[in-house]
Amino acid sequence: MSGRSDTVRIPPCSGRALELEVGDVLVVIDAEGQQVSDMIAYARDDTNEYLSSGRSIDYAARLFLTTGDVLYSNRSRPMFTLLDDDCGRHDFTLTPCSKEMFAKIYGETEGRPGCEGNLAAALAPYGIGVDQVPIAFNIFMHVAFDAQSGEVSVLPPLSKAGDALHLRAEMPMVLALTACSAGQSNNFRYKPIDYRIERASDSG
Repeated sequence: MSGRSDTVRIPPCSGRALELEVGDVLVVIDAEGQQVSDMIAYARDDTNEYLSSGRSIDYAARLFLTTGDVLYSNRSRPMFTLLDDDCGRHDFTLTPCSKEMFAKIYGETEGRPGCEGNLAAALAPYGIGVDQVPIAFNIFMHVAFDAQSGEVSVLPPLSKAGDALHLRAEMPMVLALTACSAGQSNNFRYKPIDYRIERASDSG
């Protein structure tokens, strides 16, 4: 038997923290299409262990991770296994957007917190501050790389309305998700992100 939580909506340009147990499946859903969700995660018993871009890409030996791939911690322990993936294109190279990034790239002066600030605010009850926000697993984000020059291009996501990614938790953890605030990441159409948690029942 399995338990399935209600679908939760993360409003545009905001974030949410949640906890997972081993075997829980996190389902992240692009509710309206072409939106990105930044995800960071930490071992619940020691938040010095966190989801690692470098380890995950190194062990997969490729940049674009999808069904069957494992996301590792900085201590080389599995944190997530990627299960069903409707989109097939995500990014694990770029850091969460921030008010400083908005100033440098967009010339903004109002100081929006961006995903970095939203992630830190969501995780503040766990004692995780902005300086502990690593490179995020950017679900549905479409980043392209020129093979010769190495030039990076952020393109509109390939995800369509209703596309989902299922991630199985391989350790107890605390994590945070956003509905991304960066215009380049979501084709300048700031939208929500949905998620739900599918849990195995205590009785098995």
